[in-house]
Amino acid sequence: MALPLSILDLAHIGEGETAADSLAASVTMAQRAEEWGYRRIWYAEHHNMPTIASSATSVLIAHVAAHTRTIRLGAGGVMLPNHAPLTIAEQYGTLATLHPGRIDLGLGRAPGSDQQTMRAMRRNPAAADEFPQDVLELQGYLTGESRIPGVEATPGKGTDVPLYILGSSLFGAQLAAMLGLPYAFASHFAPAALEEAVELYRRDFRPSAQLAEPYVIAGVNVIAADTAEEAQAQFLSAKRKRVSLLLGRGRAFTPEEADAVLESPAGQQILQMTRYSAVGTPGDVAAELDRFAGHARADELIVVSAAPERAAWLRSLELLAQVSGLVTA
Repeated sequence: MALPLSILDLAHIGEGETAADSLAASVTMAQRAEEWGYRRIWYAEHHNMPTIASSATSVLIAHVAAHTRTIRLGAGGVMLPNHAPLTIAEQYGTLATLHPGRIDLGLGRAPGSDQQTMRAMRRNPAAADEFPQDVLELQGYLTGESRIPGVEATPGKGTDVPLYILGSSLFGAQLAAMLGLPYAFASHFAPAALEEAVELYRRDFRPSAQLAEPYVIAGVNVIAADTAEEAQAQFLSAKRKRVSLLLGRGRAFTPEEADAVLESPAGQQILQMTRYSAVGTPGDVAAELDRFAGHARADELIVVSAAPERAAWLRSLELLAQVSGLVTA
């Protein structure tokens, strides 16, 4: 595969695991991904989710960066309305100062949580409306051209941490095009607007100091295994876990209950979320990713290994690296 491959690590806390287990696994995976030739790893900001350990993205990135040498690391993304732009500039400016040339900053406007958690975070529900202005303010701190007189980010000023706009709708595409920033589409869980959003972004893109040409990163679920049967078994397990996560309200469904839900209208909606998934042998997965890259008009793919079992998770990423020519078998 000619396109760069990157990884979105959801820092999943598996059954019977602790948050410490999850974070240790993220370090191990990053070290392997660096060896295997992946371009970057991103971590997403989620709050009040007992199965995800990446709530404090900058802290996690600092930890992983200290245990790796060359791979790019970043947020995919920071939910900027949850934070003051100056605070994020200082955090990621510090990361870029400690690990120059390795830090990305993806930005989203979703809360990364539910309404109750938003209140606990002291987030103003109207904050999302100020997202474009907040992006520009943050950008000013990082480039050293602050939009707030007398206020600078230290560290941060002049680090030029590259910004990426994340999205699953036309809003993010329009903003990324207007600001001349790379655009990352969350097609791994919100596939509906992919084609229209990418078309709008590429059509309306305006060159900027950061980026001369449009650049699209598209998310896709991946499970590669030594046999197609093993991959499909992992995929079924992943879909069952998603049912529990989205509909269980704190209760895990039995396999039989989850399968019954997947047959229902609610289950069909969950299945639709996994529309863009490459599952099977390494050859099957590579062929599907080639097809998806053309469909998404992507310049880079960011893969989410949906395999719920830790060993299968790592093996999937290793097999993908081998079949894509990132490393030799």
